[in-house]
Amino acid sequence: MLAERRHRLILRALRSGGPAAVTDLSEQLGVSPATVRRDLVKLEEEGLLTRVHGGAVVDEGDQPFAEVAEVAEVAEVRVPEKDAIAAKAASLVEDGQSVLLDIGTTAYRLARQLHGRRITVITGNLVVYEELADDEDIELVLLGGMVRREDRSLVGFLTEDNLRQLHADWLFLGTSGIRPGGQVMDTTVVEVPVKRAMIKAGERVVLLADRAKFPGTGMAKVCGPEELDVVVTNAPVDAATRSSLEEAGVRVVVA
Repeated sequence: MLAERRHRLILRALRSGGPAAVTDLSEQLGVSPATVRRDLVKLEEEGLLTRVHGGAVVDEGDQPFAEVAEVAEVAEVRVPEKDAIAAKAASLVEDGQSVLLDIGTTAYRLARQLHGRRITVITGNLVVYEELADDEDIELVLLGGMVRREDRSLVGFLTEDNLRQLHADWLFLGTSGIRPGGQVMDTTVVEVPVKRAMIKAGERVVLLADRAKFPGTGMAKVCGPEELDVVVTNAPVDAATRSSLEEAGVRVVVA
């Protein structure tokens, strides 16, 4: 992996998951700890992060994240965790059912688990579309809308209107963060109305959230815990969040 690409992935991982240890970054990127340490020194010299004992942290108030990683590259961050969540989520789906997949890289990892299934997949996620386009077993429905090139997704009133005309057995929803009260948050405001329309179109709503999403980030509320049916994660949920989810009747599944 080229150094420039590693640098983008390191910054993205720190911004989405908070402070990280060298060993964690090493595992996520598949490189040696020594390589990660050299990368951190370089990024600190450029003023993009601050090294701390055993790892690094990004101060989002110091500098905007101008270098947006490509979706395919972001999908390489925490791959084993996302794949474990995706496999557990895929096991919920039965042949003949319809599945609505949200924007985001965890939904992409889930799409990879659905190959060969006789199901219908509905999505505005262009990476998911490209992954499943040649799978003749899957009935694939692509939502309309305005293209957000940086996220490879479709958004806007056309997307929302399409969703009002559809119904899916399952919605697999992504998130930027989950607050202790169980509120599902997102950092990209323009995606929030689409996510809300997806929730209305889904019979059962499954939130896909790796350990970095507790509490994660996000300034815009997508929904409360009462609109979720299942949360699939890869780590124990903190006591306050678990209590809020259980009070709302949400099942927490740890992959």
